[in-house]
Amino acid sequence: MGEARIDDANIQEMVREKYGQAALRAGAGGSSCCGAAPGKESSCDPVTSNLYDPRQMEQVPELALQASMGCGNPTALAKLNVGDVVLDLGSGGGIDVLLSARRVGPTGKAYGLDMTDEMLALANENKRKAGAENVEFLRGEIEHIPLPDNSVDVIISNCVINLSADKDRVLREAFRVLKPGGRFAVSDVVTRGEIAAEIRQSMLLWVGCVAGALEEDEYRAKLGAAGFEAIEVEPTRIYRVEDAREFLSEKGLDIDSLAPQVDGKFFSAFLRAVKPLATKTTEACCGPLGCE
Repeated sequence: MGEARIDDANIQEMVREKYGQAALRAGAGGSSCCGAAPGKESSCDPVTSNLYDPRQMEQVPELALQASMGCGNPTALAKLNVGDVVLDLGSGGGIDVLLSARRVGPTGKAYGLDMTDEMLALANENKRKAGAENVEFLRGEIEHIPLPDNSVDVIISNCVINLSADKDRVLREAFRVLKPGGRFAVSDVVTRGEIAAEIRQSMLLWVGCVAGALEEDEYRAKLGAAGFEAIEVEPTRIYRVEDAREFLSEKGLDIDSLAPQVDGKFFSAFLRAVKPLATKTTEACCGPLGCE
């Protein structure tokens, strides 16, 4: 399959370990940089730093910011209405869930789904600190969402789908749980054009999830195959090697030889799609005499 960039059997355990360590680091006062305040992001890569504006940062507990490892800010771009039910795939420390919960109000609900026990513990602590009564964190995998069909208005995610070894299954599950007319609105790392496998492995030192990132046209095709319509890919942050010269040099990489092969080919994007009001299977089986 196109997205099998590294050994699929090890991906889930790698992700679980990485995010479990991030949760423990945040709990001890460290930061993964996505929401780091000015002056605190000097050791961060340019992918995960400065994603949330000061107003949003004031709305969530500091531990939620410290545990954030996203590549975008889906809550700033997603259309959320009062009363909506929102699901965050790979919710981590809960920052996007808590921000969404404020926007959908007490008549709405925000779910977070994560497979990492340490992150779930941290998220529930952040929920308690925020006093968010319309929030629920679920334990599970994004390939097997523990919610019923047609139960969610909006699915968000922040740099998590590209970590899955079975993205087709993730997108089918997202389609299943969305209500007809429901919206898919996620931030993810996307690539443009062909990139050599050894370059992807090197870039793991910079963008931790690049190994599984889909090429933008492949992402569109997979969303369409899952049943989605009105698919849009909006670049939000294009990664330039020069921006990460210091970070990459510390990892022992030859920046000048690397730059021509990767510069501008990796980017964070906001991906939008809609579940049709009527599925194609219903349209296909129903003729003048109805479905048999």
